[in-house]
Amino acid sequence: MKLDPPAPSTFIDLLKRALAEDLGPGDITSQALVDENLSAGAVILAKQEGILAGMFILGPLAELLAEPLQVEPRASDGQALCAGRQVARIAGQVRGILAFERVALNFLAHLSGIATLTSKFVQAVQGTQAIICDTRKTIPGLRTLEKYAVRAGGGSNHRLGLFDSAMIKDNHLLSLSSETSSPDHFAVLSQRLPKLRTQLPPGGFIQLEVDDLPQFQQVLDLDLDLDMVLLDNFSLAHLAQAVKLRNEAGLAGKLILEASGNITLGNVKQVARTGVERISVGALTHSAPAFDFSMEFIQK
Repeated sequence: MKLDPPAPSTFIDLLKRALAEDLGPGDITSQALVDENLSAGAVILAKQEGILAGMFILGPLAELLAEPLQVEPRASDGQALCAGRQVARIAGQVRGILAFERVALNFLAHLSGIATLTSKFVQAVQGTQAIICDTRKTIPGLRTLEKYAVRAGGGSNHRLGLFDSAMIKDNHLLSLSSETSSPDHFAVLSQRLPKLRTQLPPGGFIQLEVDDLPQFQQVLDLDLDLDMVLLDNFSLAHLAQAVKLRNEAGLAGKLILEASGNITLGNVKQVARTGVERISVGALTHSAPAFDFSMEFIQK
């Protein structure tokens, strides 16, 4: 799997703020106890099994220090780790290494946690056609990095934001009904979809969220110009019925179905077996446990 890390321009300011937040006017402990000319080497170690993500931040972070550090990667994003595995070696002034440590480990822990949880979901649906997708439920300012971590774990990205694809939710439909005084918001939607289609950027899609089978049947009856339908909080039986209705309408391979809502590692396999093509999981980014790393000094 080829991973293209985020462009440095998307995270350099974030690294600067993280360093400033931690260092403030200076590391008072190191300034009092550590000679400014003392140099050393250190290693970053994985302390559990999982999937690595976030290595791309180490070099740029090391360059931001007053005395830049040397970073030697020993593992790659997307790689499976075991406890005790070295992921990087660091060399330079001890004060710099100590300033680097927590910021580096915080990013690695968060992003590797996302990659590791994503990998568990991906493994759980192996043998089905379903792919695991993320959502926009991300920490503000970290979305690009978090969605990269999902890819590192073998998952796929949903839309990045409100600008690259269209997702029509219940509040959009209510707004249409309020504007036109029509109780049939799907009928009004069908009139607006051509305009929406012309505004999509290259590679964008149009997706509609539905809450129940009657709504889904209405979508099929109207033959709306959609690429995907999001089946929100459907039961397993209703997911399977929606797939059947879609297929009977001759839309298999044309209209993608995505399941969402209360998806867990305990039920994701059953959801995948209903025949949906996509499963979106907000927990990948908003609830992934941090991956445990440590940094230890070593003798040169």
